[in-house]
Amino acid sequence: MKKYNLFLSIIFCLCAVAFTGHSQTLKVGTALQVITPNPLLPASGGIGTPKKTTEKKGDLFARVLVLEKGPTRIAIVSVDNLGWSSVLGNRSRALIKGIPPENVLIGCTHTHSGPDAYAFPDQTGKSSADLTYLDDCVKKIADAVNEAITKLEPATLKIAVGEAKGSIAYNYYAPALYDPRCGIIQAIATTGTNKGKNIVTLVNYAIHPEVIGSGRGIISPDLCGPLYDRIEAKAGGMAIFMNGAQGGMVTADTRREANTEANTWEECIRIGELLADEALRIVNEAPVLENPALYCTSRKLEFPVESEMMKFILKNSPLKHPNAKDNSVSTQLNLLNIGPAQILTIPGEALPNIGYYVKRNMNTKLPFLFGLTNDAYGYMLTKVDFNSFKRYEYVSRTSLGEMTGEIYIEQALKLVKESPKPE
Repeated sequence: MKKYNLFLSIIFCLCAVAFTGHSQTLKVGTALQVITPNPLLPASGGIGTPKKTTEKKGDLFARVLVLEKGPTRIAIVSVDNLGWSSVLGNRSRALIKGIPPENVLIGCTHTHSGPDAYAFPDQTGKSSADLTYLDDCVKKIADAVNEAITKLEPATLKIAVGEAKGSIAYNYYAPALYDPRCGIIQAIATTGTNKGKNIVTLVNYAIHPEVIGSGRGIISPDLCGPLYDRIEAKAGGMAIFMNGAQGGMVTADTRREANTEANTWEECIRIGELLADEALRIVNEAPVLENPALYCTSRKLEFPVESEMMKFILKNSPLKHPNAKDNSVSTQLNLLNIGPAQILTIPGEALPNIGYYVKRNMNTKLPFLFGLTNDAYGYMLTKVDFNSFKRYEYVSRTSLGEMTGEIYIEQALKLVKESPKPE
């Protein structure tokens, strides 16, 4: 009897070990939803009245990557839009099952050829945004996340950061002052019929997708559409784009001779495919990570609102920002460790110097910044840049205020110090 009980104990322990090992395996799932409005809606490229559209070039998407290891589950969502506030994001989070709301990161590609998701009020306080369309997007984002959860499967990762070469981006204010580094996270299936095939390729790069812009009567994901298509055709799986610290003004390099620009769909294809090819080149030689660690944390940030324009928008938008007070606004900051990589979110358009400084002080050689994620509160400048140059008049006016960048840097790096080092 004792031998029998000992035998059962050994079997139980072996099963427990096997179960624990299985539950600690990294898993990845993806899904997407088309969010192209039908019929088409006016396109918004920023503050002001959206412009009428009559055609589309490519579909708009909500694209989702879910990662799971043990009890930790994270969703990374990319929306083809100019910006996506926490007002809308929190409505989706409430419909998502199986992931803590604070672990759902919702960012935007920042295309300037999508419908108005800010619900910008005009001078009379009225907005022309289509709230029914936005409600539909909210549901589709949640549906995509819930679907990705059902598709979770064991995976390995390849992660790399390197310089993307060629005419992709430049700084309109000071051409060489931008970050040419491109971060890539690629997941490969390890079991089933898809074993050895790519599940997803995430590209993180700082750029304004505004080749077409809002004034040409076109709804489009801009250069992100051809990037998706190129990666999916060459590498398989799903592609997802997360923007970076692209403020002031890191834009698509459409420059031509004689001070002309090529603002066409063909130029979207050129830049999108070039960025896709560079991303695949950079990640190609990266080592395979068999079972990387996964970590996620978050904290609330509060920014003072000094800009009268931003106060007016927050007060009069029909979205009714619940995080906005008379003179301040709050938002969420996330830090992720995925294997040796570290990711910080930015709730707006941080200028490149902020991006460089934060990356330099992160606990990794593989730093990622997800710009315009969890919120989209305008430009983020350091206090020494704020209203310091005539060139910065617009970005200063459309920022929350002088201290936004300072507060972000302090709190982001504090979170880095308090979090475990990526491994």
